[in-house]
Order: sequence, then C-alpha cells, then structure tokens
Amino acid sequence: MSTLYKAALSELENTFNRLDDAEVDKAVEMIATARKIVVFAGGREKLQIMGFAMRLFHMGLAVAVEGDMTTPPVGKGDLFIVSVGPGEISTALALLGVAKAAGASILVLTAQPQGRAAKYADFVLHLPAQTMADDQGEKKTSVLPMGSLYEGALFVLFEVMVLKLIDMLGISPEAMRTNHTNLE
Repeated sequence: MSTLYKAALSELENTFNRLDDAEVDKAVEMIATARKIVVFAGGREKLQIMGFAMRLFHMGLAVAVEGDMTTPPVGKGDLFIVSVGPGEISTALALLGVAKAAGASILVLTAQPQGRAAKYADFVLHLPAQTMADDQGEKKTSVLPMGSLYEGALFVLFEVMVLKLIDMLGISPEAMRTNHTNLE
C-alpha cells in the first residue's frame, strides 16, 4: 500500500479515535424515535448524507432529502439532520431557522461545534476532521485536500450509524433488501 493510502487511512483512524461513541448513540436514538426525517448538506457532504438517507429508506424509515420535490414539511416529532462540516453555510443556516420555527428536532453534524449552525441544534454530533474551515496554513492537518477527510469520515460514520440502527430497531437484511429499488 502506498504512503498516500496509509496516510489517509491513518487520518480516518485518528478521527474515529477522537469521536465520542456515546454521542453517536444519542444521534442514533434521535433518528430511531423520529416520526419522519429530512436530511441536508451542501457540496460533497450532500453526496454522503444522500447515501445515508438511502440506507434509512432501506430500513423502512420515513426519510427525505431536502430539495427533492417530494420532501415533506417538518414539524413536531420530526428530525432535521444537517451536516455542515465547516460550522456554517448560508443555506444550512436558513433551513435550520425554518425547521426550528416549525418545531422539528435538529441534529447537526459538524467538525466545528462552535459554528453558527450548532446554535440551532437540539444535539450536535462533533466529527473531529479537517474541513475547508481549517485546510490551509498551520491549521492544515490532512494529506487529503479541502474537506475530504470530513467527507470520508461521514461515509464511515453513517455506515456505523446504520449498523447501530439495524441492531436497535431489529431490522433484518431481508427487510432492507425488500425496500431496495428494482428499477436498476
């Protein structure tokens, strides 16, 4: 394995060594008890959270990706999950305000828990990885460019959250496969 692969994998390992698994369990509990779930992220984070939404759908949960034409309104009993690695982006802040005013619970995933997005959250899941908020100069810690470490860590985190939800909700692989599209 080349040095670059080893460095990237080491950085991911370091991220998860610093992640508080009890916080992950709390986030999973919020998902498990939500009436319906809407997810949002921007840029490459959106690609990761869309994959997570797909797995939540496979588990039979009521989930939508914000921006899709079939996204339902959120309100009391619902959960709005937002990934905003750098701590804030204008679109996330606007949507968080709408969800908060509507009474939805809010879960924010971020590498910058001091950012403005976290102030809207009922719970903040801190994923300690480099983002574009700290990818230059002395703050730069990753061999990966820009926010790639955070985005890669999101993929792994979401897959582990899926495993925890499967266990918590007693969902079988057969049930998940039943919800997989047949239009491929």
